[in-house]
Amino acid sequence: MNRNKLIVILLAVGLYFISAGASYLFFSSRVSSQAPATPITAPTAGVDGTMAFNQSLPKTQACPINGALYSTQQEAWWQKHRPLGVMIENQTEARPQSGLSKADAVYEAVAEGGITRFLAIFYCQDAGEIGPIRSARTYFIDFASEYGNSPLYTHVGGANAPGPADALSQLTQYGWTGYNDLNQFSIGFPTFWRDYNRQGHAVATEHTMYSTVDKLWSFAATNRGLTNVDKNGTSWDTTFVPYKFTSDAPLSQRPKSQTIHLEFWPSAGEDYIVDWKYDPTTNMYLRFIAGQPHIDRDTNKQIEAKNIVVLYMRESSANDGYENNIHLLYGDKGTGKAVVFKDGKQINGTWEKDSRTSRTILRDSSGKEIQFDRGMIWFEVLPIPEGVLTVK
Repeated sequence: MNRNKLIVILLAVGLYFISAGASYLFFSSRVSSQAPATPITAPTAGVDGTMAFNQSLPKTQACPINGALYSTQQEAWWQKHRPLGVMIENQTEARPQSGLSKADAVYEAVAEGGITRFLAIFYCQDAGEIGPIRSARTYFIDFASEYGNSPLYTHVGGANAPGPADALSQLTQYGWTGYNDLNQFSIGFPTFWRDYNRQGHAVATEHTMYSTVDKLWSFAATNRGLTNVDKNGTSWDTTFVPYKFTSDAPLSQRPKSQTIHLEFWPSAGEDYIVDWKYDPTTNMYLRFIAGQPHIDRDTNKQIEAKNIVVLYMRESSANDGYENNIHLLYGDKGTGKAVVFKDGKQINGTWEKDSRTSRTILRDSSGKEIQFDRGMIWFEVLPIPEGVLTVK
């Protein structure tokens, strides 16, 4: 009986080692036959201090903001931070601005007296130096709110007269103040600095505030615990609604020319008149301001966009008692008329935005959501009733 038990035990042990050996040989042969994963090389710092990405790598990864395609190297870089909205001014003494050409999306609307201002959204590109940075406005906060959980919002102070245009109080109400709100008044040097000589001539102090996207992302990470995730480990994009994208129209289907002419306040004069001129070869719209090419000071190149979106919105005065009653409001929630330009063509439709944090959705005349071409999206908020749009 003991002898039989011993035989059974020996057989069981033998079968175990045979099985384990076979499994090892099988899986080790599979692992050895697979090519090792190629590590993603980190980008290096370029001569201007921005990230130098390897442009020879395949561009297969879509930017969540505007669908533009970049390499896995660049994607690995942008996945470490969250969208960054920056208020950049457009007064004549602020031109040429820095960084606008490297934004993934831009919102332009009148800030006061017919002078437009920009909310530039940065995420997938290293724009380097950006500015001049100016103050917050309530409707720009509404647009910044579309970019997921706690998007970074950068500005120098803001409208604060009691009333519906009190942007600073609204930032506190939304839980942004001291968190994802990067107000220069509470941060200062070296994240922000004034450059009185950058324009090559003397300008007023309010046109001299600059920063870099790297400094702003680094400050948010080190001092606010905000990277691609928050302190609780929640990713910024859990609530983000991306747009839909399609391929560019073939060259044979593009018109030879198209010009989009915008006058936000005709009474403000030609300094703030915008023209977008279509180039069928590149399938891009080139920006002109006051009849001249609009240049990015960082690159010394003309600003261009792949998609131009005109949003008709009701403009009104805040009537908050501020000097000259300059604070404005826009009806940026609800629905309204919209015109989208891409591929040299005009699409008439509507916009809809249900709440502050809702995405502004664009639909064509049949009610179908409009798909954008992959590349920068530039939103033009045209005030009702005075705004003028001419297309030829």
